[in-house]
Amino acid sequence: MHIVQVAQHADDLDRAAAFYTQLLGEEPAARFRSPDLLFFNLGTTRLLLQPDAPSTVVYLLVDDVAHAVAAARDRGVEIVDDPHVIYTHVDDSLGPVDTDEWQAFIRDSEGNTVGLVSHEPRHDP
Repeated sequence: MHIVQVAQHADDLDRAAAFYTQLLGEEPAARFRSPDLLFFNLGTTRLLLQPDAPSTVVYLLVDDVAHAVAAARDRGVEIVDDPHVIYTHVDDSLGPVDTDEWQAFIRDSEGNTVGLVSHEPRHDP
């Protein structure tokens, strides 16, 4: 079993389309006007943006959280929480073994918090 779709609130689908196209580096997979629905493919999971969806925190795996946050900051995106290590994976139960899990949070165009996550080689103090 796996997650097929995650819904996220968006008041303005044109604005959300521009924001997520820039963040994800790809165009929407589909757009419907009645009802208003906007889809992006995230691997095998669809991100659905729609006015009637509740706000939630979506966590996106990126190659490098620090780089993703710097690029977002350069575009004027609000940074909610700067990159930081949240966990060191000593086994593979929650992520790749011997990696540090980095996380940061940004605000999307619709006011939702978006988590950015990456797994970096482990750095011992």
